[in-house]
Amino acid sequence: MKNEVLRKIKLPDRPGVYFFKKGKEILYIGKATSLKDRVKSYFGKDLIETRGPLLVDMVFKAEKIDWQETESVLEALILEANFIKKYQPYYNTKEKDDKSFNYVCITKEKLPNVVVVRGRNLKPKLFQKVFGPYTSGPQLREALKIIRRIFPFMDDKSKNYLEFYKQINLIPDLEDRKLYLQNVKNIKLFFEGKKKKILQNLKQEMKAYAKNREFEKAGEIKRQIFALQHINDIALIKRDISRKYAFSQSLGSSLRSAISFKKHIRAPLRIEAYDIAHMGGKNMVGVMVVVENGEVNKDAYRKFKIRTQNDANDTGALKEVLERRLAHAEWQFPDMIIVDGGVAQINVAKKVLKNFELDISVLSVFKDERHKPKGIIGNKDFAVKYEREILFANSEAHRFAITYHKNMRNKNFLK
Repeated sequence: MKNEVLRKIKLPDRPGVYFFKKGKEILYIGKATSLKDRVKSYFGKDLIETRGPLLVDMVFKAEKIDWQETESVLEALILEANFIKKYQPYYNTKEKDDKSFNYVCITKEKLPNVVVVRGRNLKPKLFQKVFGPYTSGPQLREALKIIRRIFPFMDDKSKNYLEFYKQINLIPDLEDRKLYLQNVKNIKLFFEGKKKKILQNLKQEMKAYAKNREFEKAGEIKRQIFALQHINDIALIKRDISRKYAFSQSLGSSLRSAISFKKHIRAPLRIEAYDIAHMGGKNMVGVMVVVENGEVNKDAYRKFKIRTQNDANDTGALKEVLERRLAHAEWQFPDMIIVDGGVAQINVAKKVLKNFELDISVLSVFKDERHKPKGIIGNKDFAVKYEREILFANSEAHRFAITYHKNMRNKNFLK
């Protein structure tokens, strides 16, 4: 296929799946964060260096390109696997040994687990359902993290980390077998590419729970609906674009990848600030405030009554708050996190983010003996560039935490 053919095709700058075809035969199927950018990359001068001779041969033989848009990168990843399984394109199956592919498997247990199995170890008869193949292990693991925060499930590590997973909402209420099986059913439908069917089911379930006055369960279903309609796959976008950048060898390709990265990942605009308030460890609370473009977004503020600490352990309370917050994938993730304190608070925040495999900058505002801002620890460039926003967010978090603590203290005093 020549560049002239590509110029006539108006590919969208949207996520989706693309097909290189020769006549009616599908030669190769791929997924993209941006269909326009990804397909264009096959026609660069450095194709043989970045993709290898097999795909150079594929592009040479291809006569046309078709595509199918998706609402998210996550859905593109799943759709790609379904199409590869259905059509078995020559250049997909020859590009990589089948035994090194990854598969998502649903076990046959009473409370089924969702596990990832390599092709070389796959024994389909042992599972009730198998999805795949998935060509990228890291991207599949990232996708499962996103899905798990919408529909919590058990995996092969759950038994060893049961209490921790419960705290961060990666495991549902195991005493409610019906709700758990609904989650598994919806996970199956999602991997089959049937998101509309899931939304229909969830809306019916939410109405049924509300009718039976089971409002807590209805609220959980409502959360799932929102999360499904606003899939937060920024981690997948970052991983996909970073991978393209790493593959680029020439200066021209590096510049194109850097531009693509900036286009998809916006500059730091959303700041989340956290603070803990208590009196001698009693009535301990935590808060999250949000500053966007220098203005507070009070609709996004959150309060946390500390559950795991019985003494004046500010870092332990901060850890709990961050874990509970990050378990909510339906809340937009921040570009920057601000904590109140010093190195200990930064280290706790970074450790929690590492456990969630999130790359978010953490800065801390440390105070003098009169609790006035003395300096900012963390990314020096951000500290200088966003000093006003950082101090403003920190001050607002402190105000909000003190107010919440006083209200909690007064409420408990009257009991």
